[in-house]
Amino acid sequence: MEIVTRADRPELHEAAAVVFRERWPEFVFHDDVPKRYMGRVEEYFARYDVMVLDGGSVVAGGWGVPMAWDGSADDLPSGYDDALIRAVDGREAGIEPTSLSFMAVAVGASHDRRGMAGVVLEELVRRAWSDGLTHVVAPLRPTWKHRYPMVSMAEYAGWSRPDGLSIDPWIRTHQRMGAWVLCPALRSMVIEGTVAEWESWADMVFPVTREYVVPGALNLVLIDRERDRGVYVEENLWVQHR
Repeated sequence: MEIVTRADRPELHEAAAVVFRERWPEFVFHDDVPKRYMGRVEEYFARYDVMVLDGGSVVAGGWGVPMAWDGSADDLPSGYDDALIRAVDGREAGIEPTSLSFMAVAVGASHDRRGMAGVVLEELVRRAWSDGLTHVVAPLRPTWKHRYPMVSMAEYAGWSRPDGLSIDPWIRTHQRMGAWVLCPALRSMVIEGTVAEWESWADMVFPVTREYVVPGALNLVLIDRERDRGVYVEENLWVQHR
């Protein structure tokens, strides 16, 4: 295996994008904040955008952003979107980062159960420590939360197995690396669109105004047919690594 940054191997961008897209529902890619910030994230923070290669092929990847955080729960960003904004705005304002926030990790479906996600996370942690950052956090999107969209993230995060670890595979991955749960990220992502756009993203029909269970969504999606608007506010879960 080989670990490289996407800046090192720009010809693999498309292959990396395929790995990421197969892991998330379509609506996740229609959040307006990343559309405005990702270009600068790629320019400023290329060191924290890594890929794992096996035989020259991309099998996993992940990225994070360095940001200022004082270590308290009150100073955490509201979630994924806010972490992006804080990292980019902080860089442009000359604010010294203190922490790395993992933003996303993906493993190709054909390489599941090989520990590839842990490889990516450990490499990002190593880079953070070597750069003098003192905290590593992540607004997790738990793997199984979409099965319980009417349950709050706070309650879901407390569900555990007899061994004391979370019932959720992605939370467990972080726990096994020594991470612990901080608090829910109550407004991690906000995705808005017309009713037609949401019907396309979800492959569903929304005939009346109400909240809907949508495949892949961690929380309910509010569809307002009179205003021709769908709004999804996703809760994630902040964890901190040792």
